[in-house]
Amino acid sequence: MKKRLSSLFCLFVCVACANRSGSDETAGKTFSVEGEYITVAEQSPVLKHIKIQPVEKGDYRPSFSASGVVTAIPSQYAGIASPFAGRIVKAWVCPGQRVAAGSPVFAVSSPDFTEIGKACFQARAEMELAQKNLLRERDLLANRVGVAKEVEEIEADCEIKRTEYERALAAIQVYQVDPDSLTLGQPLVVRSPLAGEVVKSEIVVGQYIREDADALVIVADLDRVWVKAQVKEKDLPLLDCVADIRISLPALPDTLITGTIRYVGYLLDEETRSVEVMVECENRDRRMKPFMYGTVRFTGTPAPAVMAPEAAVLQGEDSRYVIVSEGKNHFRKVNVTTVPDAENHRTVILSGVGEGEAVVTEGAFYFIEAR
Repeated sequence: MKKRLSSLFCLFVCVACANRSGSDETAGKTFSVEGEYITVAEQSPVLKHIKIQPVEKGDYRPSFSASGVVTAIPSQYAGIASPFAGRIVKAWVCPGQRVAAGSPVFAVSSPDFTEIGKACFQARAEMELAQKNLLRERDLLANRVGVAKEVEEIEADCEIKRTEYERALAAIQVYQVDPDSLTLGQPLVVRSPLAGEVVKSEIVVGQYIREDADALVIVADLDRVWVKAQVKEKDLPLLDCVADIRISLPALPDTLITGTIRYVGYLLDEETRSVEVMVECENRDRRMKPFMYGTVRFTGTPAPAVMAPEAAVLQGEDSRYVIVSEGKNHFRKVNVTTVPDAENHRTVILSGVGEGEAVVTEGAFYFIEAR
């Protein structure tokens, strides 16, 4: 029994070795490889599956996508808060109302504002008194009764009082208050710094607010908005040739929005490896709302480029390559630099293969066996 088993095992090994040798011989007849050059045997069945055509130049429009979020343009957006602690005594606006720059929004009665008004009145009174004293001393000096030294001292004092009044005047004009119509103890009327619509209002008449309270009213002009796109580091060079920008928002699935680049950031985010790019869009219909998320598609100007079908490009361990025909049944592996042209199901070859060179466009995957 042991002898019989030994004989069967030896027979199995011999058959297996013979089959393997035959397989290697068959593979050797299919491909012959010397470095980067490959020769396909004339009788190989692979040949009927291989198609070759020369690569050609075509118009290529480089494009890439970036995530984005809709934001109001900073110069057209204002959060309005009370600069002083106090009690709201009047309101002029409500959500959705359109206001002009300088329009009253709400009034707040504040002891702090009263003190600023009092300081302005006092500074003006002291300046006017100093000016009267100066006129009197000059008149006395002109009639040879006064003293020149006293006139000089009063002139200096008058200049100081004028400077103090201008400082107090500037302090109150910051709050868009007309000093000529100011009355002592009046409430501060808080005004809108820009024209736009009231998009948020939390005014409650009679409410007491602190000086560090959040904005009670938000006014924004949303006729135009920005989409803040996060452009990846590798795509930054393509911004120089952008000819068309289309924005798609999940909230508006059937609408493509056009835009224009207004600003490209100077700082790269270390974590995301991206740069902020502000794209300005028209929004007169108010469909785009601040903080909506979307995708920004940047498309460049058409330029001639060498094109190949997607199936012609193979992926190696650390590079991409094509199989170039060198004549009858002779081929060469060539590494290439490529970018996808997914919309047209093509691959743009940037380097490695020139116009007119013939490459394997169908059946290129068979050459993977010849590596």
